[in-house]
Amino acid sequence: MTTKTRQNITFDMLQDKAREIGFDVCGVARPKVDARNQQRLDEFVAAGEYGSMAWMNDPERLPRRRDPEMLWPDVKSVIVLGSNYGPAENPMALLDHPDRAMISVYAKNKDYHDLIKKRLKQLARWVVEQSGGTEQVKVFVDTAPVLEKPLGQASGIGWQGKHTNLVSREFGSWLFLGEIFTTLDLPEAEPEIDHCGSCSKCLSACPTDAFPEPYKLDARKCISYLTIEHDGPIPLEFRKPMGNRIYGCDDCLAVCPWNKFATRTAEMAFIPRVELTAPRLADFLDLDDAGFRAFFTGSPIKRIGRAKFLRNVLIAAGNSGASRLIPRIENLLTDESALIRASAVWALSQLMEPAAFDNVCKANAPQESDAMVLEEWDLAAKVD
Repeated sequence: MTTKTRQNITFDMLQDKAREIGFDVCGVARPKVDARNQQRLDEFVAAGEYGSMAWMNDPERLPRRRDPEMLWPDVKSVIVLGSNYGPAENPMALLDHPDRAMISVYAKNKDYHDLIKKRLKQLARWVVEQSGGTEQVKVFVDTAPVLEKPLGQASGIGWQGKHTNLVSREFGSWLFLGEIFTTLDLPEAEPEIDHCGSCSKCLSACPTDAFPEPYKLDARKCISYLTIEHDGPIPLEFRKPMGNRIYGCDDCLAVCPWNKFATRTAEMAFIPRVELTAPRLADFLDLDDAGFRAFFTGSPIKRIGRAKFLRNVLIAAGNSGASRLIPRIENLLTDESALIRASAVWALSQLMEPAAFDNVCKANAPQESDAMVLEEWDLAAKVD
């Protein structure tokens, strides 16, 4: 029996197999992060721009994030895969409907990590089989400290835009990424060059000015961070700019001119659930914990839990101008979650007439014992 060797795998073979499995793009890079992107990472961490994402500054993880060979010393090649999740509609269309909830495109169906990981493993098994079992592989999809966007650019599948996300000439800003680290020494691709030019649409589109300069993101100001990773109340200065964005934000991605070449995803798992295309804020305000878990089973939204989710919904409700939501919000003033109660106070302060809000305050604030909620009552009273 003839043993297969690494020479059996050409880039064309790898690309064809990746597409057969379901990936839209495939590239190969050396396991190196260039000095410019290492510096950007160091500056991001030094400035504390990662907010509460403490793992970004973990003394064990940070060196591995800077250098893939620190993550796995035996790696010779990094196969970078991308899957198109391009939307059929303009992700920003619901901004004109403040009583509806805006959810990031990636989160409108099942958690993409599960499908991507399954396909990564399938391709990784093929790589091992083609090598006659002599090579090793590791697969990652947000499961390890990997600077995947610089590696994506080095692999030729796109470039890191001024909004810090990967941009593809074929798929715009709509690619899910995953990586296969392997001991196989594959021919590397030609790195993609930056095609952003003088365009700065993504930077000016950000509702919270989260980009201090091109190619740099201050996560503490990013609505995606605030609605997903941030645990406490939404900082006051970001509540109005959030609008009706309740989970993530696609503004910087959606305005990229390269999206004109993008196509709608053909992957059923990435096509939005009908009930998440334009959901009513009112319906979410009524969710108890069991209802939240049932509704978002299999969704990435389930990860943040009901308290943070309703915090986001309440901020959107406060921005909606929809006074019909007031009774539902008042019901949440006695919720078991202090975070929800605090957010409900702010929402009511935005929707109610001053006299009516004052009556609600007098009836509820004396019964409150949580410092965070009391602070919201005090703040609202002062503004009022």
